[in-house]
Amino acid sequence: MNLKQSNILVTGAARGLGKAMALHLAEKGAGVGLIDLAGEALDQAVKECTELGANAIALPTNVANEQEVEKSVQTAREKLGPLNGLINNAGILRDGLLIKAKDGQVTDKLSLAKWQSVIDVNLTGVFLCGREVAASMIESGTNGLILNIASISRSGNFGQTNYSAAKAGVVAMTVSWAKELARYGIRSAAIAPGMIETEMTLSMKPEARAKMNAGIPSGRMGKPEEIAETVAFIFENDYFNGRVLELDGGLRL
Repeated sequence: MNLKQSNILVTGAARGLGKAMALHLAEKGAGVGLIDLAGEALDQAVKECTELGANAIALPTNVANEQEVEKSVQTAREKLGPLNGLINNAGILRDGLLIKAKDGQVTDKLSLAKWQSVIDVNLTGVFLCGREVAASMIESGTNGLILNIASISRSGNFGQTNYSAAKAGVVAMTVSWAKELARYGIRSAAIAPGMIETEMTLSMKPEARAKMNAGIPSGRMGKPEEIAETVAFIFENDYFNGRVLELDGGLRL
């Protein structure tokens, strides 16, 4: 795929990984639609993409809301032109142990609210955005890619029943879509990042970060720009399809 001739939507694009990916695509000449909850951060991200010379628009959206997703994809098609891609990046964390107990007595349980909120955004949101962008590409007759941001936590992680389940589901959808959509010239792939430098990890105490880095074979966390470069590689390589690329510094060996 030639990124200079493409229009790509990025969810969770107001900050962090999403913003880094949107900026990198804008720098390479793609038109970008930035999907996130409304706010100054989203407007600022769009401004920075525009300053790079890209055609960039803000699409305030709750990705877990079917009507909002449908409207935003339609708006993007009208303002940017035929769509060629989607990066499903939006996600939240609501960590907690399934059960907490002391001396044989249960003291706490992972709440249904924590479970459902993560599933709604991290799994249902990916489904809704992927479905609508795939439909849009088929209707406009354009080839493209749906790229899902998974996680190495998809195999299960302490204190992340909800997050791990959602990311495992994202990988399963990725493979299913690759098989279903290939006939329309649409690829589906995923990236599974490990520990990445974000606002959350950068705010950790130095000793906690040092301990975390020590457990990564590469000795450091990944940078958002490294994820963004990998995104561009997958978009530009038309034979990458139905696979998950792990980018974790060797953390999951």
